[in-house]
Amino acid sequence: MKKNLILTVLVFLLAAVAVFAQGGKEADDGQFHISGNVDFYVSSSAGGGSDIITRTLTDIASKKGFVDAPFVVYNQPDGNGQISRRTVSTARNADSTLLCFSSGDLTAMIQNGGLTLDDFRPLVILAADKHLCFVNANGKYKSFQEILDAVAAGQKINVGGTMSDERVVFNMLCDELGTDAFTYITYGSASESIAALLGNHVDIAISKPAAASQYVLSGDIIPVLALSTTRFTAPFDAAPTLSELGYNDVEYPMWRGVIGAKNMSDEAVAYWADVFKKISETEEWQNDYLAKNLLVSQYMGPEEASAVMYEAQAAAQAQN
Repeated sequence: MKKNLILTVLVFLLAAVAVFAQGGKEADDGQFHISGNVDFYVSSSAGGGSDIITRTLTDIASKKGFVDAPFVVYNQPDGNGQISRRTVSTARNADSTLLCFSSGDLTAMIQNGGLTLDDFRPLVILAADKHLCFVNANGKYKSFQEILDAVAAGQKINVGGTMSDERVVFNMLCDELGTDAFTYITYGSASESIAALLGNHVDIAISKPAAASQYVLSGDIIPVLALSTTRFTAPFDAAPTLSELGYNDVEYPMWRGVIGAKNMSDEAVAYWADVFKKISETEEWQNDYLAKNLLVSQYMGPEEASAVMYEAQAAAQAQN
């Protein structure tokens, strides 16, 4: 009898430890709740698009009371983001560990090797983003036509951007222009490539609107090409599309979403999908984040998001 009691207590304690390690629990109300902190990783430096969306998500979730656990945001760009991805994939507190994830991050992950989507739990896709080419207002080029003329005259052009989606759209641009005159220089984040542009270390920076808007408004940089099938709205509306310059348009819309640890429970997946859906419907998300950063609302739950992510992974693997 005593042995049975001891075994029962041990089983209970082991189950409790397992739940605690996952970072989630079922409360007295029968609902799934997060226990402890929520570790939210960003595989790029502070100030970039991934950092902005992560801090927006955590801010809304906390202020609206969608999550009653505190968030801790970790910017971990080392290894081109691969360290943060590996950290999240194998997290012990699986139910409360999240990673901001985009199509650009997926491309970088595949190129670095060692990890695939099978090492994570896809949760949601929340928004779509596009790119522009920018020049320094005090630089030698003031329009993309001037850049094309320089290329035709035999000039070499240095282009700055990240290793992820900016690199993909850069390759698409070079293919359409049919030139190897552009030299791509990789930076850890969009904010770093813009800093390089401001320092005249590159002639062009490829970036999304969110990371560049303050410098466009201040007049320090100029948008000269919309990597899109349509022009952007102000303050980027002066930038023509490639078709306006006599070529076919080039665009590589980048989706932004969230993935979880490989061992995240089904209950936690459903919990986070619900949390992010609530966030996507708030006025703060629609007006203060999406509209301000010129993003398109694109909420997809776990099943649909997983399908889109795996399709993108297959395309990235085919190119790699």
